[in-house]
Amino acid sequence: MSIHVALEHRTRYLFDRPVALTPHVVRLRPAPHCRTPILAYSLTVEPTEHFVNWQQDPFGNFEARLVFPEKTTELSIVVDLVADLTVINPFDFFLEPEAERIPFDYEPDLARDLVPYLECDPVGPLLRDWLAEVPRPADGTATVEFLVGLNQRLQGDIAYTTRMEPGVQDPEVTLDRALGSCRDSGWLLVQILRNLGLAARFVSGYLVQLTADEVPLDGPAGTSVDFTDLHAWCEVFLPGAGWVGLDPTSGLFAGEGHIPLAATPRPASAAPVTGATEPCEVSFDFANVVTRVHEDPRVTLPYTPEQWERIDAVGRAVDERLVAGDVRLTEGGEPTFVSVDDMDAVEWTTGADGDDKRAKAWELTGRLAEAFAPGGLVHAGQGKWYPGEPLPRWQLGVHWRTDGEPLWSHPELFADPFEPGTSTRADAEALARRLATRLGLPDGVIHPAYEDPLLAVLAEVRTPAGAPPEVDLDPTDAGLASEAGRAAAVAALDATVAEPTAWVMPLHRLRTGGGRWATSRWTLRRGRLVLVPGDSPAGLRLPLDSLTWTPTPPA
Repeated sequence: MSIHVALEHRTRYLFDRPVALTPHVVRLRPAPHCRTPILAYSLTVEPTEHFVNWQQDPFGNFEARLVFPEKTTELSIVVDLVADLTVINPFDFFLEPEAERIPFDYEPDLARDLVPYLECDPVGPLLRDWLAEVPRPADGTATVEFLVGLNQRLQGDIAYTTRMEPGVQDPEVTLDRALGSCRDSGWLLVQILRNLGLAARFVSGYLVQLTADEVPLDGPAGTSVDFTDLHAWCEVFLPGAGWVGLDPTSGLFAGEGHIPLAATPRPASAAPVTGATEPCEVSFDFANVVTRVHEDPRVTLPYTPEQWERIDAVGRAVDERLVAGDVRLTEGGEPTFVSVDDMDAVEWTTGADGDDKRAKAWELTGRLAEAFAPGGLVHAGQGKWYPGEPLPRWQLGVHWRTDGEPLWSHPELFADPFEPGTSTRADAEALARRLATRLGLPDGVIHPAYEDPLLAVLAEVRTPAGAPPEVDLDPTDAGLASEAGRAAAVAALDATVAEPTAWVMPLHRLRTGGGRWATSRWTLRRGRLVLVPGDSPAGLRLPLDSLTWTPTPPA
């Protein structure tokens, strides 16, 4: 999923008379380490009579040095760029083993390279007290967990305000007021990290925030309009990961909406524009505008109504050609859903089944039936049976007639197949016999179905020596060598299971005779119907490979 946005940043100074301008340095080009792909960039400056020299500062940031040979009444700087806001996982990195827990020390050569980013300003009493409350367990805390907590704590302690005064507040002022702009919070976090022994730098850049496609179920809803502005945050150097962005204004790690322009040891060298003019009266205005220029269809925002209409038109044209060619197709799909309430549970990651998954699947099936198949039939049955899995999976189906004729008129009689029922064995037997009577079939076609006691034999041979036997069967009995002896042993075992699990009735529809129902005689090797082991419904556990049958004459 990709969203391309165009960002326009205009800055204009109007002077009350023609004035000379000193060379200006503009730091408004995305920095080399920017993770957000920048597809296009331009810098437009007025007056047009100027010289521009692109260079990089000692820290690798791009700078445009502007020289103006003539006096002017206006200075205008316009940045246009196109960014690809493909989602970036801010935690997509690995740490060196020695940096996985706090505290850690930088390797000596690396520490020398990071000297400018480890330099601390004098620590005031408020910052000292704040640092004293930072938890430092003796066994060490995971580095990422530690930084998440530190960033969120600062976000909770310092409220955000728009501050028009130039420069950055001293950390003592920000802590005392519990209030600051983004650059104040960013610089405070830099000083906190450095005092904890972590290399940190100040970052100036653009922040792009887009409205969410859907209102989240929990947490803040975010911005109500697409928005961009100059912003400031902090980056910390982690061995193995490099520079990682932390935004104390939001309490989040920097993501695709954070576009760094300059990252430096101190805020002054990251200012977007620096320069001077002759003494004069100045009026100033600026604008930041973000516009979506391309959006891929996605799950939360698939297609516009117009796009759907074009898709439907293509589908109708294809259907017409299929009908004209007498082509008949069936189509299936296998969408995968994950619960937003518990994404990490086994049933939503690797498990085939689960109580919550069943409940949500049944609810979704009901909603689909209501939307697409009023009067249709909802059916819970056997689905795919994957190799290595002991039981087949569930399959929920919705069936309806295309002519609108209802298949079922009493949806309130549908039971939830995943909820324990209150019916007894006697109820099941009575229903089977009444059904046979209504269909005009002989009563003797109903077979009681039993669980297989041979499972107890298998369980016994797997138990440790000395454990009490679950069945009275001696595997060393010489009588088991003959077919009659084995049959007698199996019959004796079957006799231990007296209560049937279900009642089964062979049933098929005759193609002649007005579509009457008919049954068949089953010949059972063990003299009774013994189900295949498992916990699926009896109808899915019939021993079909051990049955022989002959048609039963009509009653």
